[in-house]
Amino acid sequence: MSALAEGRGTMRDVVAAEWIKIRTVRSTGWTMLLTVALGTGLGALVGLSFRNAPARPGFFDPLFAAFYSLTLAQLPLVVFGVVTVTAEYTSGTIHASLAAVPRRGVFYAGKLLGCLPLVLGVSVATVLGSFFASQATLGPDGVGLGAPGVSEAVIGCSLYLTLMCLFAAGLGMLLRSSTVSLAILLPLLFLGSQGLGNVPGLKTFLQYLPDQAGAVMLHLTGPPGDPQFGRDYGAWTGLAILTLWTAAALLAGHLTLRRRDA
Repeated sequence: MSALAEGRGTMRDVVAAEWIKIRTVRSTGWTMLLTVALGTGLGALVGLSFRNAPARPGFFDPLFAAFYSLTLAQLPLVVFGVVTVTAEYTSGTIHASLAAVPRRGVFYAGKLLGCLPLVLGVSVATVLGSFFASQATLGPDGVGLGAPGVSEAVIGCSLYLTLMCLFAAGLGMLLRSSTVSLAILLPLLFLGSQGLGNVPGLKTFLQYLPDQAGAVMLHLTGPPGDPQFGRDYGAWTGLAILTLWTAAALLAGHLTLRRRDA
């Protein structure tokens, strides 16, 4: 009997086992491909729409066109994060999994570490695909990676997608249901991408929600000082707010897993 089956597996064993689960599920590949395709395809369309627009706003940011597509490209990653930690609750195999890995902290960390490299790699590919596609279709208004602020934005947006996936995983473990988790997350993200956080009276509070905090890094919030679309903080502060949300969700998921029966 293997060490993992006997409950003596190391973290390396658990991560390896989780990676086998992830890569042998057919939906994983399609989910990752969909993420990159949405980011790249929509990035090209947004850039083309700006290029063909009869008039431009007074303040035009080419990185808005580059990263607007991420508001939809993040959705497959959010689904992946939730399903990664809740699939065994849905299928009823959670009891067998915890019998194999009785240390619940190790079990939870193994799931997160098993998917993290894949999610980070896909996030970088999606951000770069969206950036290059949008700037190519923008034509003479496009910018390159060497333009001021571009490299920082690419790094920050890659971290944004990764953190949103981990945030979804934490919420999934907290609720222990893919249906309930996605019923909360998907409407929230759809409404957020449609500018709910910019509604006067709501903005004061909603600008601190996870996706709204990351929107500054995505260059979706308008120029600094804009009374409607601006934020009360900068891009890296917004990413720090998202990091705190993610850490809180992961901690809540961990405490739920430790204290509640399977």
